[in-house]
Amino acid sequence: MFEVLDSISVPGNPEKPNDDAFGHIDKAAVVMDGATGLGDPLMPGKSDAAWLAAFGARRLMAYAREGASPQEAVSAALFDAQTSFEALRKRPPAGTWEMPFSSMMLVAEDAQGVEALWFGDCAALVKRPNAPVEIVGDALEKRQNEARRVAKLAEKHGLSPAAGVNRPEYLDALRKARNFVNTNGHWAFGPDVRAADHVAGKRIGAPKGAVLLLCSDGFLALASDYNAYDPEALVAAALSKGLKALCGELRAIERDDAEGRKFPRFKTSDDATALLLRVN
Repeated sequence: MFEVLDSISVPGNPEKPNDDAFGHIDKAAVVMDGATGLGDPLMPGKSDAAWLAAFGARRLMAYAREGASPQEAVSAALFDAQTSFEALRKRPPAGTWEMPFSSMMLVAEDAQGVEALWFGDCAALVKRPNAPVEIVGDALEKRQNEARRVAKLAEKHGLSPAAGVNRPEYLDALRKARNFVNTNGHWAFGPDVRAADHVAGKRIGAPKGAVLLLCSDGFLALASDYNAYDPEALVAAALSKGLKALCGELRAIERDDAEGRKFPRFKTSDDATALLLRVN
């Protein structure tokens, strides 16, 4: 059974929608990170990414509550997302770049332990009693690749790295890259049931007393991008300081490097979400 010790989800910009979401029940939990939209919304509301992240978190937890396995929950939630997207969208997307997508980290308990399934760059940091922290997911590698990509684009166009994803100089490259989502091994949670066959997964040992920190890349940046903590220290700080204090530190670092020259990134601040759990 998962005990929720702490949780937080804050927007990168208070004037814009928070495209992250999370959900939890006694035997499952999830963090979702909607990919920033690169055009006008197709769905009702201000943000297709926020819709998808919240929708995905709700449906995944609903299926887990009904007793579905993690794989079954992902498959069913993807089917629901595709059905709802096709029913509610204003028009068909002009290209894959217009479709909403989300990263995901889902953990669920069963008789054999804890299973983790993920898309994209959400992460789970697992701290077992008397053992080092294990990083579950691909977030660290993906964050390093994105930082290099941002720095290269910024240099090419003579911009500060954190100029914003909707700058014309960035937008064309970002749309071209988004068109490859759910192809060529780059899969994400979205209105596309095919993704269920490509979700990454791992069974993780999580004995009683183990602590799990699920987080979006915007929160993980404290360790992956800004080097304020290593993974071990980040979990310890989450337990001792709390997630709100850590988000305060995160935003202070970003304000001091608002243009992204020290830490290359597309936006000054990203949405940041974290869920701190203990296995009981």
